[in-house]
Amino acid sequence: MDVRLAQVLAAVLRVDRVSVDSHFFDDLGADSLVMAQFCARLRKREDLPTVSMRDIYRYPTTEILAAEFAVSEPSPVPGQEPSGTPLPGTAQVVDAPAGDSDEPPPGTLPYVLCGVAQLLFFLVFSSVGGLVAVEGYEWVMEGSRTVDLYLRAVSFSAVVFLGLCGLPVVAKWVLVGRFTHRRVRVWGLAYLRFWCVKALIRTSPARLLAGSPLYGLYLRALGARIGKGVVILSRTVPVCTDLLSIGDGALIRKDVQLSCYRAHDGWIETGSVTLGAQVIVSEQTVLDIDTSMGDGAQLGHASSLQRGQSVPAGESWHGSPAEPTARDFGGVPPVACSTLRQITYSLGQLAAMVLVYLPMSLAGVSIVLSALPQLKAVLGPEASAHTNPTFILAALLASLAAFIGAVLVGLLLVGTLPRLLNLAIKPDRVYPLYGFHYGVQRAILRLTNIRFFMTLFGDSSAIVHYLRRLGYDLHDVQQTGSNFGTMVKHDTPYLSKVGSGTMVADGLSIINAEFSSTSFRLSRASIGPDNFLGNNIAYPSGGRTGDNCLLATKVMVPIDGPVREGVGLLGSPSFEIPRTVMRDTQFDDMAVGDELRRRLAAKNRHNALTASLHLLVRWLHFIVLALIAVAAVDLYHVYGITALSLASLVSVAFTVMFFTLIERAVTGFRPLKPLYCSIYDHAFWSHERFWKLTSHRYMEAFNGTPFKAMVWRLLGAKVGRRVFDDGCTLVERTLVSIGDDCTLNAASVIQSHSQEDGAFKSDYATLGRGVTLGVGAFVHYGTVVGDQAQLDADTFLMKGEEVPPGARWGGNPAVESIRTHEWG
Repeated sequence: MDVRLAQVLAAVLRVDRVSVDSHFFDDLGADSLVMAQFCARLRKREDLPTVSMRDIYRYPTTEILAAEFAVSEPSPVPGQEPSGTPLPGTAQVVDAPAGDSDEPPPGTLPYVLCGVAQLLFFLVFSSVGGLVAVEGYEWVMEGSRTVDLYLRAVSFSAVVFLGLCGLPVVAKWVLVGRFTHRRVRVWGLAYLRFWCVKALIRTSPARLLAGSPLYGLYLRALGARIGKGVVILSRTVPVCTDLLSIGDGALIRKDVQLSCYRAHDGWIETGSVTLGAQVIVSEQTVLDIDTSMGDGAQLGHASSLQRGQSVPAGESWHGSPAEPTARDFGGVPPVACSTLRQITYSLGQLAAMVLVYLPMSLAGVSIVLSALPQLKAVLGPEASAHTNPTFILAALLASLAAFIGAVLVGLLLVGTLPRLLNLAIKPDRVYPLYGFHYGVQRAILRLTNIRFFMTLFGDSSAIVHYLRRLGYDLHDVQQTGSNFGTMVKHDTPYLSKVGSGTMVADGLSIINAEFSSTSFRLSRASIGPDNFLGNNIAYPSGGRTGDNCLLATKVMVPIDGPVREGVGLLGSPSFEIPRTVMRDTQFDDMAVGDELRRRLAAKNRHNALTASLHLLVRWLHFIVLALIAVAAVDLYHVYGITALSLASLVSVAFTVMFFTLIERAVTGFRPLKPLYCSIYDHAFWSHERFWKLTSHRYMEAFNGTPFKAMVWRLLGAKVGRRVFDDGCTLVERTLVSIGDDCTLNAASVIQSHSQEDGAFKSDYATLGRGVTLGVGAFVHYGTVVGDQAQLDADTFLMKGEEVPPGARWGGNPAVESIRTHEWG
């Protein structure tokens, strides 16, 4: 067998012969992309075993690999399911109810009708919102004295806040009633009701209450069973709340997906998530439907529970799919946290929002109108300011000054106020929740994680100076021009350290706040020198990695065992892989000496222009939307609510077309092509410009609608008919191809690139017809997913992998899942 394996590998490497004892990476210079192609060829050979990427790293020669698979397992009887109980943590496939799987997908007519109904819902919602805003502002400004103005502003703000929080509750009980275990075909009437409720819940300002006792009360109003003392830090609001049950004293940390529904093969499937008392669910985890955790159970960071998995009481599990571990994911001792403290904190939070933040927003609008008499005209029935060239020029200049001023004031604010607040908190000291120190920690978290500034400075040398200004320990950092991407977040910047020579891709989340259901503690998180961190990594304060490590995309950083140095880590739970391969070192000559200084200076100039263009694009978008709003308010006094409806439609259409034009222009009106180059190559700098100028969040408004696929097509993606997209991200649109009737779940990602140290690579990603991507699934470049294939929740499909048609894969890294009728 070893000779036959070597022959297949030789064909992949395009060489005459491969020795059976040659190391895949050290001797042959292969990388994960090449070895994924090797695995794909083996799956097509009936005389050779099916091998996963995990097997490749564990058995890195054909001789060792053949020895491991020498004992062949009996072939299953055709049509017979495997028997026996799956191992704990094994991903499982639950067959669809009889009859459903054979039902043909809905035709084009339901697809179109659903889109029309969703558009009407948006127009009604936005028009009523605009009407309330205009009439409310005019009522506030009718106050005769300062005190009267303030009281009116407070009253109006309170009504708006409570109305936006209460509307989803009313809509849920009126349109749906109680959510139950069921399947709903997408694009139908039942789905439309579901989508309306989901859209209102996900846009409610109540999500700002995450981490507060008020958040649990809000979920109870939506039908969830929430116990006493529950702490929920994740801002992803559950949708099918009647199916959510959380016991007393449970803790759910940030970036946890537990919506109690999923999209699967053109259906919405709802199911329960049951968490017992004193449960801990760590950061960046996914809980699929029909999962449970017993009292005192724990789930580690970067992990997932697949449908049917259950963690027994008192046990700790980690990984994707989760499996038992001896690690304790708690660590913060509980302290006294009385009911009075919770009530006081909640009342203070509401008071700050209603008495300070919202009235300040109205005051800002009033100041602008007072400073620019031209704008006051829009509130009068005889106004025609929007047709006056003088007004338009004045508005342009005023908006430019306001925009630049807001950016500068924001930079000053985030660089000073959090530092002053941080003086009140001592590292490694345990504080009770819902007190002064907890409020300070939450304020620091929000002020230092403003996405606008991370996007502006990321993927350039400027991000080092910005993070250092925030409080990161970067004194020994070696400037590369790509030290950090555009998405970096933390619990506190003042206890975050990154070593010299380390580079970080997008999606790093530094976890330096530890919680229990009654207390919290801030601890230092240190990432060693000469590391490379891939995408979407949660790095805890107790991370056991040291110098010169490669942390692959979505890896679960180990928090026990020896400190790993000079190795790579892949998967969840993680295992060791080579730190680098020969292919990735061919650009090293560009990263040393005079050549580095010359290329880095050129890169900095290119990135500075990119940042300037980013600001210009954001300002142009802002000013046009402002002018549309001004015109709408002006015309409202003549044409009534019709003007507001038209303005909403025009604003959305302009946003889509504007960013489509920007994206097309930045690529020279040509599709992106696969790349393999150095980060000091001009082609990579152009790709960085593409990322920065196309980083926008308006696409979230189209989740779950036919319009999402239409916009993807405008941006250059090859998207088939009747694709259901509930929140997928396509990073390089023109490198992605999606077949008819695909189902893309929330928080899934198709990323057609990878950066590893100083090398950048991009290639196509292809999904066949009827493919389903689970919640949080991540598809890398160079991949092909066959027709009707499925990727489970939180799956990481590595670069170069080929998923056969009809197959079901899951895990991190992805392997073929076990099919069974039983749930774990």
